[in-house]
Amino acid sequence: MIRPLASLRRALDAAATRWLWRIEQAEPLPIRLPQRRIFVLPTAAGWAFAGTLLVMLIASINYALSLGFALTFLLGGIAVTSIVHAFRNLLNLELRAGRCAPVFCGEPARFVVQLCNDRDTPRPALQLAAGASRVGVYIPARDTVEAAFELPTRQRGWLHPGRITVETRYPLGLIRAWSVIEPNLRCLVYPTPEKNPPPLPEGNLAGAGSARQQHGDEDFAGLRGHRLADSPRHIAWKAFARGAPLLTKQFAGSASGEITLDWADLPASMNDEARLARLAAWLLAAHASGRPFALRLGNAQLPRGSGERHLHEGLRLLALYRSPGDGR
Repeated sequence: MIRPLASLRRALDAAATRWLWRIEQAEPLPIRLPQRRIFVLPTAAGWAFAGTLLVMLIASINYALSLGFALTFLLGGIAVTSIVHAFRNLLNLELRAGRCAPVFCGEPARFVVQLCNDRDTPRPALQLAAGASRVGVYIPARDTVEAAFELPTRQRGWLHPGRITVETRYPLGLIRAWSVIEPNLRCLVYPTPEKNPPPLPEGNLAGAGSARQQHGDEDFAGLRGHRLADSPRHIAWKAFARGAPLLTKQFAGSASGEITLDWADLPASMNDEARLARLAAWLLAAHASGRPFALRLGNAQLPRGSGERHLHEGLRLLALYRSPGDGR
């Protein structure tokens, strides 16, 4: 009973948000906050301050206190001025997309938003909120700063931050000026690697019966031209520093050859998420050992290669395989 009520509450909240903010879908960045997107209301302290001014005004009228009228209207004028300052602190603020690095499921996803201030005065005491994450920001005049907030990850695929609230209570804390945006930001969430996976499957040897040049790490065998898929650990940096072209070290030994990780080779008793977890662990193990690998995932295939970029291409295929998190 509790779960259907919670779902109904979330649906009503989403419908009310769409009606109030007119946000039908994620907005492309950059986003600028014009006058019509900024809302202003008193804070709890502002309501208390207004009540105090009302009491002071009634007392001044009742007792005909000239100084009471002066103090009441002076404080009221300061409060009205704070409305203007709070509103201007958000007016024409521009938000741009920052880099959102991929993470493994279970790790917090870190979203980065750039805030650009193109006016000659600073914007102090800004705050961004997304979910339970809140971050304070100060933007100097004619400057751009980055604000990063973290959200939990519960499933692989693309993670969107949803609604982000930009607000300020500058300068006195009596007035809250805010705006709500839903930027088209996303972070790629890789599947969680299996904790104790079995050893890597044996690769195909490049030759049989004789010691031929492999891509293992046993004995140095010479240099060859650099390829984009080569690991940076194997680049001959000393030779490059002396003016030689970019070369890659070759090694000879009994190391296994290419590793082919195939979805179809995993036990049929494993479900999809368990298979993805094992393949993710094997990709990390192959990369750590410096051995080139290929990946077959249904109709999707990753050709043989190595290096950081190749690793992330493989993890990306795993993350987006029938992804439950790519709802857009």
